[in-house]
Amino acid sequence: MFDDTPLKATVDARFVSSASPTAPRIMAGGNPCQGIYWTPKGTPRPKVALIATHYNVDFSEHYLAPYIAARGFGFLGWNTRYRGFEDQFLLEHAILDILVGMRWLREEAGVEQIVILGNSGGGSLMGAYQGEAIAATLAGELSGAGAEAYAQLIPAQLYISLNAHVGRPEVLTDWMDASVADETDPVATIAELDPFNPDNGPPYSPAFVEKYRAAQRARNQRITDWAKAELARLNAAGVPDRLFPLFRCWGDLRCIDPSLDPSDRLPNLCYRGDPKVANKTPSIGRVNTIKTWLSMWSLETSKCQGAPHLAKFRLPSLVVQGTADTGVFPSVATRIFDAIGSEDKQLALLPGAHYFEDSPAHRDAAADLIVDWIKAKL
Repeated sequence: MFDDTPLKATVDARFVSSASPTAPRIMAGGNPCQGIYWTPKGTPRPKVALIATHYNVDFSEHYLAPYIAARGFGFLGWNTRYRGFEDQFLLEHAILDILVGMRWLREEAGVEQIVILGNSGGGSLMGAYQGEAIAATLAGELSGAGAEAYAQLIPAQLYISLNAHVGRPEVLTDWMDASVADETDPVATIAELDPFNPDNGPPYSPAFVEKYRAAQRARNQRITDWAKAELARLNAAGVPDRLFPLFRCWGDLRCIDPSLDPSDRLPNLCYRGDPKVANKTPSIGRVNTIKTWLSMWSLETSKCQGAPHLAKFRLPSLVVQGTADTGVFPSVATRIFDAIGSEDKQLALLPGAHYFEDSPAHRDAAADLIVDWIKAKL
């Protein structure tokens, strides 16, 4: 990682916060929606701005924000009420929180054209926002002020997918350790499915990969079946929900075997370091409410799958993929590109890792590509 403090000194940044239609300001004083608006030095009201949000990661100081602002555009790094609270996530409320940021850009910042940037996990979240702004499917989950606001979602003019995952349930399932034998026991595994059992590989045979991927999907479904039954049991007793843990979710074979979905990435590496070590530690999806599992992680019931939302798109769209990303692979970028319904779409590959964190030149290249594409489309 490198120091980009000198670049930040060349742009302006201001804190922004607001209540949401379904989440008021808390009694301690904080607003549920917060972020930082980055603008060119001395130009507080650019006419074009990007907005980026994640399911739970703080994007207020997004790594590309100063790079984009230094090139003449605004950049709102925006957080919903679920920043750091992924275990309580509900998509329809997150979409309302994104709307708050979109409204602020239009009504307070004077932005005329908005570009949605879907980075990492935020790819499917921002895709869901745009898809719902085009044709809403979740309005029935809300009532009162929430339903009224949902009917006024503001669509963006352009969409950018940047090192993005296809969707929340898709990435979790791809990363799941398929060998888990007991969801209540982080130790119990099935040896013939264990990705870290040298008898299985790497390299992994096509037959093992097929069996493993099927077992990953089956694991997701087992949790979903339990979640639905458990929620019904709780509700019958007057209990609205509960938390439950999730173990061993760094088992994507591609993190271990670089011959699968080949790219420029390093072998035996995931976002948390060595996959064998990371797989034994709490990580993605580590704690959930049952309703959050069903809303976000379940392949059967999740509203956070990317393809249904991306299929609604008719706006110009850009898919950018770093070739050394250790968690988003070339086939993922292709799936996103193919799912986008727009005719005007482009897939671009750039050198670099997930957040282009290894080199300022990689971040400059990403920012140049994005800004040049926006200028060509607007």
